[in-house]
This record gives sequence, structure tokens and C-alpha cells, in this order.
Amino acid sequence: MELSDGIDQYHKGFSSADQMICDTLRSAINAQLTGAEAKIWHGHPVWFLGGNPVVGYARLKDGIRLLFWSGQTFEEPGLTAAGKFKAANIQYVDAAQIILADIRRWLEKAERIQWDYKNIVKRRGVLMRLK
Repeated sequence: MELSDGIDQYHKGFSSADQMICDTLRSAINAQLTGAEAKIWHGHPVWFLGGNPVVGYARLKDGIRLLFWSGQTFEEPGLTAAGKFKAANIQYVDAAQIILADIRRWLEKAERIQWDYKNIVKRRGVLMRLK
């Protein structure tokens, strides 16, 4: 289920090029993760499965970053490690850079491979694999 208003609002202030990137990503994510809950979380659109964040995107200074919380475990070319846990990302500056086949493959892995970010605080920074 997607809370469109919040995500629409998030896209509103962007350039048309950035809106196109965001709309393309949102469409691909919604098509693949049909059972996911989408909402604005920490200021950015994020999709959750079972309360666990799996994918989201954010506007950065030099592009739109697509982030997979368990992405390092996907072992996929094109995704770069992000942060100190298991996240990986890719950055886009133009919608033409988006390869939908890659996005679909990464989203399929996001459904199958998950680390328990939902309970990371409770476990004092220790991540446990869910799937």
C-alpha cells in the first residue's frame, strides 16, 4: 500500500529531470513489491516488508540515490556499499541511466534477502539475517 500524497509531495519541489527519475523508480518499486508498505520515513520515500525497510530513494546534492537496505548481500555489480551495515546504493542523474531489468532483479533480491533493520536498536546495532 502506498501513501501517494506524501510521496507526491516529496517529488513536488524537484526539477522535472529529478521528478522523472523518482517517478520511474517509484513505478518500478510499486510494480515489483506489491505487498509492501510505502511511506515517507526520515524524510524520504521508503518501502517496507513486514515492517522492515527494504528500498527507498532520496534526493542528494548530485542526483537521486536508490538505496537497498540489504543490498550488499545481493552481490550485484552496479550497487555500491553504503554505510556501516548491509546497505548498498546506486545514484542517478538522468532517467535514461535507469536500467529497469537491473531494478527488477535487485527488487526481487530485496524480497528474498533481508536483514532485520526493524530490530537493530533493540539488538544494540547487531543485524540478524531474516531471509
